[in-house]
Amino acid sequence: MPRSSALERRRRPSPSAITAVLALSGTLVALMQTLVIPLLPDFPGILGVTADDASWLVTATLLSSAVATPIVSRSADMYGKRKLMVVCLGIMVVGSVLAALCETFLWLVVGRTFQGFASALIPVGISIMRDELPKEKMGSAVALMSATLGIGSAMGLPLAGVLYQNLGWTSIFWVSAAGGVLLLLAVLLVVPESKVRTHGSFDYAGALVLSAALAALLLAISKGSSWGWGSEPVLLLFLVAVILLAVWMPYELKVRQPMVDLRTSVRRPVLLTNLASLMLGFAMFANMLLTTQQLQLPADTGYGFDLNVITAGLCMVPSGLAMVVFAPLSGRIIRIFGGKTALMAGAVVMVAGYVGRVFFFDSIAWVIVGSTVVGVGTAIAHAAMPTLIMGAVPITETASANGLNSLVRAIGTSTSSAAIAAVFTSVTLTVGDTRLPSFEAFKDVFWMAALASAGSVLAAVFIPRAGGVRRPPFPDVVAAELVVQGRVLASDHRPITPAVVTVLQTDGQPVDWSRVDAEGNYSVALPGTGKYLMVANAAGWASMAEVFEFDGRTLKQNFLLCEQLQLSGTVTAGTVPQAGAVLTLLGAKGGHIGTTTTDADGRYALPLPVTGPYVVTMLDPATHDSAAQKIIAGGQSVTLDFALPRAEHTLLGG
Repeated sequence: MPRSSALERRRRPSPSAITAVLALSGTLVALMQTLVIPLLPDFPGILGVTADDASWLVTATLLSSAVATPIVSRSADMYGKRKLMVVCLGIMVVGSVLAALCETFLWLVVGRTFQGFASALIPVGISIMRDELPKEKMGSAVALMSATLGIGSAMGLPLAGVLYQNLGWTSIFWVSAAGGVLLLLAVLLVVPESKVRTHGSFDYAGALVLSAALAALLLAISKGSSWGWGSEPVLLLFLVAVILLAVWMPYELKVRQPMVDLRTSVRRPVLLTNLASLMLGFAMFANMLLTTQQLQLPADTGYGFDLNVITAGLCMVPSGLAMVVFAPLSGRIIRIFGGKTALMAGAVVMVAGYVGRVFFFDSIAWVIVGSTVVGVGTAIAHAAMPTLIMGAVPITETASANGLNSLVRAIGTSTSSAAIAAVFTSVTLTVGDTRLPSFEAFKDVFWMAALASAGSVLAAVFIPRAGGVRRPPFPDVVAAELVVQGRVLASDHRPITPAVVTVLQTDGQPVDWSRVDAEGNYSVALPGTGKYLMVANAAGWASMAEVFEFDGRTLKQNFLLCEQLQLSGTVTAGTVPQAGAVLTLLGAKGGHIGTTTTDADGRYALPLPVTGPYVVTMLDPATHDSAAQKIIAGGQSVTLDFALPRAEHTLLGG
């Protein structure tokens, strides 16, 4: 065993190598999103299509990334994270080759659709970082991935211009294919497959309905400005999205293993972080889009600088480089002060950057400085979001939770694009024979982005401040995590749900937790072998806590909850038990919970509901004597007796 362990340590890639490969995936994702943007004005002439048709080269990638991200992220939790990264990279490479070889517009759209699968690399890669990197390095690693995402966006614009002018438009897709192949090989050689998985069946129905809803929603948002926000197609798409989501949500609450765990998603840390992500996605995209447009607009507008695409793209490079430089700082903020503070700090920097851009805009230097300040804030804030998400969800669901966060951020960027298009077409000026957006339009969007950033600060204020999961000290390599599974059952072996299983270190520090599915199954990840305190808790049942020792071989542990909490007592008249008395349990607001009658001994019992105030009523059907008492349900059974005055009572049954 010692020799085997030493050999494994020598073969295991270093955390730095894993971080570098995964962070490069962020650059690739950004390139997929930005490489075609400089070519959009020329594609109608190249392909013989209209400008509205050419915009599908962006829309197709947006839609496929929105659909693929939650599906791939959930699949990564279940079937293997590295495996799904390889699948996504393979699809992206195929799409790039198709786009490079295509001779028709339709096949180019298909290729761009396949390229959209690259977006799923971000949440899956971050989840691998959590599984494979020491805790003290994870914050800076996630920050670096956020930074490479920014520099990839900054590089995409000038790189596309250089390739197009010197090698033709197909060269951008050949470069994408080559980069995808190199990254795929690096993932296979460097990134280990995580052993942390959620077992079970994939929610195909949930994935299908969610995909259709997202496609309808994002298509309506992205095409609203060109088709008309009040047009029938856009209104129909919004209606379809609302109906599908209304069907999908209750289904996800009932299905055994949902595509998205809505109960976890509405927990305050997750919900508020995703809300902040939505607003930060809006603010982030505005920076890139507005900066390049302002730099390329004619100088006759009074605020433009008449730069070509390549030069304007190069002006974005300082912003991307600053994100890389500040990545260690954002990681340090997360490590010392926590993700909440980092999120707020990054958003405040973004507010300052956008406010500054309203007042300082009359030189290229000021535009670059303003863009860079916003970029730094974006890097810090975006590095914090995965940290907050992973600290609030079960370890076995980190990829799917990060996937949902990425999806929410994508909805924010799509909304930003639609809002900018709406403002730019309504607040204009005329230069010669051309109508262009006025600087008042830019100011309006700057203020909108500043308000969105401030809104994310407000959302972050209410995120509960909690310490992250503390893991054992890390040696030169990360200890292999163990995934323990089992069921929460009643004494008759029927599954108990809803229920939650929590794992603690023997010193009381949190390790992981899991919500059981419809069949009582749970899955938790432990940082290694040893003793752990495991707690099972279900509504209406006495909780159970016990220390278990896991040796790495036996990874199954069922919980049998034997004591069902109940409300019980007796009804008597004097000393005589009353049979047939009717007991009713009501909620504090009057809702009916349950009804029972006393037996021959005057006894009754009702299952105890969830914690809260209730009213118990008693009615004697023979005499219509009645009574009511208030109780507070908690974690223990409640005994409540009713005594009727003997002198005023006639025995039931004569």
